[in-house]
Amino acid sequence: MTAERSYTGDAEVDRLLFRWGRVVRDAEGWARGFALSIQRARKKPGWTPTPKQLAVMQRMVAELPQTEGDDPGPDLIEDVA
Repeated sequence: MTAERSYTGDAEVDRLLFRWGRVVRDAEGWARGFALSIQRARKKPGWTPTPKQLAVMQRMVAELPQTEGDDPGPDLIEDVA
């Protein structure tokens, strides 16, 4: 899949899709089925999520545990060695 087909051009949807692989890996039960359906649908040309799908996607990405590599925020002067 090429980068052009991977993302939609909508900044919010693209942000969610960037992290979607992790959602698929971590999800269980109904959530995993939903995540896999989005993973398949995103490959279709011109696909964008419905408002309901977008709301569920936002919630699922927000519920991912934060890791050290996830948006660490600004570097504060005190943190610089």
